[in-house]
Amino acid sequence: MENKINIAIDGPAGAGKSTVAKLVAEKLEFIYIDTGAMYRALTLKAIENKVDLKNEKELTNLLTNTTIELTTTARVFLDEEDVSEQIRSLEVTNSVSFVASHSSVRFEMLDRQRSMAQNGGTVMDGRDIGTAVLPNAQVKVFLSASVDERARRRYEENVAKGFSTNFEQLKQEIALRDKRDSERETAPLKKAKDAIEIDTTHLSIDEVVSSILLIVAERT
Repeated sequence: MENKINIAIDGPAGAGKSTVAKLVAEKLEFIYIDTGAMYRALTLKAIENKVDLKNEKELTNLLTNTTIELTTTARVFLDEEDVSEQIRSLEVTNSVSFVASHSSVRFEMLDRQRSMAQNGGTVMDGRDIGTAVLPNAQVKVFLSASVDERARRRYEENVAKGFSTNFEQLKQEIALRDKRDSERETAPLKKAKDAIEIDTTHLSIDEVVSSILLIVAERT
């Protein structure tokens, strides 16, 4: 594709953002930017360094001295160490929303994410891409799904990874994560006014990807 646009894909936890965004990027030969992985990487470093996740100043200082690199093969490097698997642990998953709730952390992340997308040709997924990070993105998509369906996906993902997991507990955690993300003061999770919402509850991954590619074709 000659016209290098930016594509913003937002949605709550478990809506399928990462999987879909990665496939859309591959189809278009765009760069995939997993912003959630950036917050997860900082969360991992904070846990390892015993930094209080509710202390905004300490977390911001930690981020200032942290390098996070996302590769075209979807690997995540934290201070030059590949942490692609560690950032998906349950401890990080259950803690990342605390880190992402701090304004100064989000502002620093926002600068880094905008820098990555300045030349276009990116597919960026997260919770505030269409509203805060890339408000001028040419294509904005908001993925949604029921809490039950998102918990089922996360349950199957945990089982596949060999993690001990409980479906009912996952439902509660996802509902709590939705509440935290939606109610935070800075860049809360919400659908951009000009975003197209796709309910993925009863759709396959391929169907969601095809829907987004159709939207892109119509906009370019």
